[in-house]
Amino acid sequence: MAKSCPTLRTREVAVTSRKNSSAGRSALRASDVGRLGLTGLRARPMRAVLSALGIAIGIAAMVGVVGVSASSQARLQEQLRALGTNMLTARSGADLSGQDLILPEDSVGRTRMIPGVTDAASTSTLSGVSVYRSRLSDPNATGGTLTMAADTNLLKVVSGTMKRGVWLNEATEHYPGVVLGSKAAQLLGVVEPGTQVWLGGTSFTVLGIMAPAPLAEELDNAALIGVPVAQTLFNAGKTPTTIYERSTEDQVENVRSLLGPTLAPQGATGLKVSRPSDALAAQNAADQTLTTLLAGVGSIALLVGGIGVANTMIISVLERRKEIGLRRSLGAKRGHITVQFLAEALLLSFLGGLAGCLIGAGVTWGMCIAYGWPPTLHWWVIAAGLGSTLLIGAVAGLYPAIRAARTPPTAALASQ
Repeated sequence: MAKSCPTLRTREVAVTSRKNSSAGRSALRASDVGRLGLTGLRARPMRAVLSALGIAIGIAAMVGVVGVSASSQARLQEQLRALGTNMLTARSGADLSGQDLILPEDSVGRTRMIPGVTDAASTSTLSGVSVYRSRLSDPNATGGTLTMAADTNLLKVVSGTMKRGVWLNEATEHYPGVVLGSKAAQLLGVVEPGTQVWLGGTSFTVLGIMAPAPLAEELDNAALIGVPVAQTLFNAGKTPTTIYERSTEDQVENVRSLLGPTLAPQGATGLKVSRPSDALAAQNAADQTLTTLLAGVGSIALLVGGIGVANTMIISVLERRKEIGLRRSLGAKRGHITVQFLAEALLLSFLGGLAGCLIGAGVTWGMCIAYGWPPTLHWWVIAAGLGSTLLIGAVAGLYPAIRAARTPPTAALASQ
């Protein structure tokens, strides 16, 4: 009898081994994993909804905070581009000896002679000249409204706009006409041009009402009249108290250094030079800091939601021990059980994250509509939100999944 070939026998053993290995491989497809995950969540829908709600609240807080902040900053950037960052203001104040600095009458002309300056205007605060709604108003009820004599080109220099009516011009600056700032009009109860107010013991006609001026907020609570009428009626307005100037962007710092020697050659310590756009930039920085703080609060809420998912999955493993034992006795591997419970945790977190992103986007959109901001929600915010939920779901579901996979089939089937 011929002996069998060793090579042939080795091949037969290898084929048999591959068959046994193929028979032991997992037949769990991605669609099966998805169905198993959904089945586990459908079994206890209320618990799943509450667990997903924790994740949704955390993600909604993070997406909403970042979206609202980005929209607010976009609005601020639009304002800076529209208003410009090339305006400087110079105000007279007290010098080192405590005496008030008096600016020269030709301060505007001197300012325009500085290289790089494109335009300049001034205001002069009229002390002792108050404005009231009528002559019968309480003399002490001024509301902090200041009366100022203003140049006709002031509105252009400060990039201001009129809410109603018109600004001072070369004709109206000679007559008792007044332009009210936005807050001053509210305090006086004036809503339309043509209204009469009592200013410095004289009846003035309201020519217009200004919109809020972000670069010159002091004008919001002011009553502005022409320089000629201020000189005629109150013998004031010749000496400016505040100079507003515009210069080219590359010359702002140079102009800033020259304003003091130009307007106060005897000593510039009493001259306060500022750049109003810096205040808006500081507000932007403060908004970013607040956004970081609120995002941190949202991340804590997200962490709490992840703990809720982990707790739900642990309870689910304990309640479904018989199911785990039955599947193991029917041939399910440890990997199958691990994948099943891990898929449930990931699906639960993903659904919560998706709901949170939608809620956060809705909050952002609503705030933008309410405040007139341009809606700004970057795609990476949504991607980061969904990615973080999947990461938290994986971390929260890993321990319960491993615990379920390590449950012996006999112990699981014998459990009550």
